[in-house]
Amino acid sequence: MFKATLIVALVLFSMAAAVADAPAHTAGWKNYLRDQLPILGHRNWIVVADSAYPAQNSSGIVTIETGAAQIEVVQEVLRQLATAKHVSPILYVDAEMKHLNDHLAPGMDRYKKDLNKLLKGRSVQGVLHGDLIAKLDEAGKTFKVVILKTTMTVPYTTVFFNLDCKYWGPEKEKQLREIMKKH
Repeated sequence: MFKATLIVALVLFSMAAAVADAPAHTAGWKNYLRDQLPILGHRNWIVVADSAYPAQNSSGIVTIETGAAQIEVVQEVLRQLATAKHVSPILYVDAEMKHLNDHLAPGMDRYKKDLNKLLKGRSVQGVLHGDLIAKLDEAGKTFKVVILKTTMTVPYTTVFFNLDCKYWGPEKEKQLREIMKKH
């Protein structure tokens, strides 16, 4: 009797955990991002990744399958970040993307055109994909990283949003450090 009760309790607990986690998957990714955004701050990351992006194991990294197209997810992340009063993104893309085209990676030309249109006027840095993954792995040891996987099947299309403080920039920080040195 005890064994049967324990099994039922474990099954119910597992079902409850799955239901509690459900909003973070597929249809609920926009709500998940909206709910997480007030909690995220500088040094946190949001990553919009293609479907083959690896599941990373650092404790602070959360991976969510969106079931949505890459450009749609990038657009939504930008939209939500635009409403945030506390953070703004430093944008990175895979440096490899610059060297790819439809001949080597079908769909790349259209993606780059759409992405450039979406990111027009923003500063975007190209960094090698492996180096960016290493940065996320390191950041995930201390800070939260939200990875939004998309349905994209073109390589080296990941967009990395390194969150920074919107109301306190590097120039102000430099001024503060100079004042502190004097005292």
